[in-house]
Amino acid sequence: MLLRKVSHTPALCCAVLRLPQATPVAQRQIGAAAARSVRLYASQAAEAVIEKPVVGSDAATTADKVEKKAASVESKSFAVNMFKGQISTSQVFPFPSVLNEEKLELLRELLEPCSKFFDEVNDPAKNDALEMVEEHTMQGLKELGAFGLQVPVELGGMGLTNTQYARLVELVGLHDLGVGITLGAHQSIGFKGILLYGNKQQREKYLPKLATGETVAAFCLTEPSSGSDAASIRSIAVPSPCGKYYTLNGSKIWISNGGLAEIFTVFARTPMKDEKTGEVKDKITAFIVERSFGGVTNGPPEKKLGIKASNTAEVFFDNVRVPAECVLGEVGEGFKVAMNILNNGRFGMAAALSGTMKGAIAKAVDHAANRTQFGSKIHSFGVIQEKIARMAMYQYVTECMAYMVSGNMDSGATDFQIEAAISKIFASEAAWKVTDECIQIMGGMGFMKDAGIERVLRDLRIFRIFEGTNDILRLFVSLNGFQNAGNQLKSLQKALKNPLGNAGLLATEITKRAKRKAGMSTGLTLQGTVHPELAQSGELSVKAIEQFGEVIEELLLKHGKRIIDEQFVLERVANCAIDLYAMIVVLSRSSRSLSQGHSSAQHEKMLCETWCTEAYDRITQNIKFLRSGTSKQIFKNLRAISSAVVENGSVVAPHPLGF
Repeated sequence: MLLRKVSHTPALCCAVLRLPQATPVAQRQIGAAAARSVRLYASQAAEAVIEKPVVGSDAATTADKVEKKAASVESKSFAVNMFKGQISTSQVFPFPSVLNEEKLELLRELLEPCSKFFDEVNDPAKNDALEMVEEHTMQGLKELGAFGLQVPVELGGMGLTNTQYARLVELVGLHDLGVGITLGAHQSIGFKGILLYGNKQQREKYLPKLATGETVAAFCLTEPSSGSDAASIRSIAVPSPCGKYYTLNGSKIWISNGGLAEIFTVFARTPMKDEKTGEVKDKITAFIVERSFGGVTNGPPEKKLGIKASNTAEVFFDNVRVPAECVLGEVGEGFKVAMNILNNGRFGMAAALSGTMKGAIAKAVDHAANRTQFGSKIHSFGVIQEKIARMAMYQYVTECMAYMVSGNMDSGATDFQIEAAISKIFASEAAWKVTDECIQIMGGMGFMKDAGIERVLRDLRIFRIFEGTNDILRLFVSLNGFQNAGNQLKSLQKALKNPLGNAGLLATEITKRAKRKAGMSTGLTLQGTVHPELAQSGELSVKAIEQFGEVIEELLLKHGKRIIDEQFVLERVANCAIDLYAMIVVLSRSSRSLSQGHSSAQHEKMLCETWCTEAYDRITQNIKFLRSGTSKQIFKNLRAISSAVVENGSVVAPHPLGF
């Protein structure tokens, strides 16, 4: 009876659902965040999922088609669904097992010679001192096939899957991040665009030589005026009157392999005419540019804090004539090309850094097991035990994320952008913490150059900056999540226009929110999905997802389209999302280990339980803070403090001695 009354009364539905009534203004509140021009990488990168207003007489029809299409394709991404307070397990349970015996055997055959090469041939300390990878090392890597790991076999490469690639990249990360950047800049982003978007002719022309290392590739996006704000690039490519070529002018800075590359993936503005309005606007287009075209030069190698062995240089394009057939993807679609290249490469960073952490942990453990102080080995002291345990947890979570994302990609998943961004953020921050703690455990010895760990710390600092700074990626994670949650709220608003025809949907949503308000479970569960021994950790994850989904909805209703400007909020939301995804991936992997009776299963169970307990506490604390009145005042204070310091040019408070 109550349901019938509620269904007949949209206003009452709105009250229970905590939605504004479906007025034209309210309908525009959610999902219109990209309407304003926001110079942020995060909002630009989310263009594909953040709805824009449609201009023209057919606006309503087009918008309706977009909405119907979005509604008909439910995302299987765990991260997308957790923002809605929902659980989608298809991409996270069971933990991916995507390599058949043949692929596993190939991987084993590759690992042994690669490991031997890095042990016996590559000298990371010498590479660092010389600020270049030694020529015989480069040649050896080419002979191993390391320059074309994912290029199809028929085009001269190894044809590896993402998971196979991740395992080899992990080995490189264990030994030498400088070499890792050289290889990654070449294939993870340098020619990845040709793999993803290249036509048959482009792939056949360029990939064979790139796979053997005969030619080296570089990815050219960053400019002096555009870092995180990638859409503000100034390089321009003007089409010729005959349409056969473009004239490219501009420069790119901090380009890995910039002084070595013969093939460049370059992003530049191209003038495009709107067929309907006749207006000419610049849009970004991706190009394959050969150094041999002429007019391509580079500056000297940059002097850097870390990854000194990799070549980093400014690249100049002076009236470069680029054939029209070198457009990569569609004209005007360059920003999409760039973002997808970066999205597809981020899992490799997590894999590499999980290897780096293994190396740091091994050094720390070796020292702790052999160093005696106060009559005992220092590994017996509680403070050292906590450090080692947390280092192991960080490595385990990172490894879980890397192989979860690579496994999803190999299984054909297309919606993994949030997960990939989370893996990059988490891995780069975890690796820094682990390596820093390694130095702390080793004490003065860790601070010495000969120990080799100071080089690793220097190398690691760049990983929180390049391929999307962690600050911007946090906004990317939050804004993508909010947009998907916003789309769900829009569908509910639409359902309220026809409550009788949508009684089932409305009843479900009303019941869910009523249970939340009463502090009851909404029916979400991981029971039967996680291993029984991990039931408690599974329950914590479910509770966290329910609370997270609820606060996301509250924030959307509170801020509407203004959420895009609430960066204090967005950062804390992203931190919750990162912790939530970490909980799920460790639950998945440790469940598999327990189910299969691995010798490490009980150890993994402890890693999982400890992580989930602490992550749940962090999530609930963040949610409590976001809901509190205190947060508003804190954010106001932070803005005011920052403004004062900027205005003063440095700290504001006078020295305590008065001079």
